[in-house]
Amino acid sequence: MVDPAAPILIFDSGVGGLTVLAEVRKLLPDAPVIYVADEAALPYGDKTEAEIAARVCGLLGRLAERYHPRLICIACNTASTIALGMVRDVLETPIVGTVPAIKPAAENTQSGVIGLLGTTATIRQAYVDKLEAEFATGKTLLRHAAPELVGAAELKLRGGTPDPAIFERAAQGLLSQPGGESIDTVVLACTHFPLLADELSAAFGEKVKFVDGAQGIARRIHYLTQGQAFARQDQDFAIVTGDEHNHSNLAGTLQTYGICGIRSL
Repeated sequence: MVDPAAPILIFDSGVGGLTVLAEVRKLLPDAPVIYVADEAALPYGDKTEAEIAARVCGLLGRLAERYHPRLICIACNTASTIALGMVRDVLETPIVGTVPAIKPAAENTQSGVIGLLGTTATIRQAYVDKLEAEFATGKTLLRHAAPELVGAAELKLRGGTPDPAIFERAAQGLLSQPGGESIDTVVLACTHFPLLADELSAAFGEKVKFVDGAQGIARRIHYLTQGQAFARQDQDFAIVTGDEHNHSNLAGTLQTYGICGIRSL
């Protein structure tokens, strides 16, 4: 029997997982949530696989022991493609990961040419090769690492204005590749990137549509928690690692997602 007050824990390297939280709220408005932003190690995308695996497994182990979540969502493509299997091996808690939305992109493309924007670590993973082989046979998948977008999303959600050149570089990184002019669908393979949908749309142009995995992740969480009771005994809160002086400018943004306090780990 699941404790009705047991939270869903949503974990990301930063604010990107808020895109997943927003979709979870639509399906499970009464579910207690703890949002975890590992800002101390941001960005994950420029770290080695070993560093990411050790970091994610260690943090989630401590969080599971302390807060006893009913389910953990790794709302980070980089962490999921590297550490999802390891986390499932060491924790008994149900784990939902995040993978690039290559399947829906392949189903929706009209031109047959798909772009994929991700972190440096994500786009080189064999897991992405596997998804391409499984779901995009007969299509062309062009990949580009756009790590600058992570910082741009973090800045935007803190009230700043990112340099428009960042989005132009991301777009040209795909469009300038052979066949890139035919891209009509772009996979946003980092949960930070949908936070920049307007800026990216301006850079890519109207003919390009974007897909991400947030809705699919929320549906999976909803499915795995069917029949469970929810009772929020306190306000939902966030755990943010790193310098506490940088937390205050996140508070307002978190409140718009129903997160009413920040704690340190």
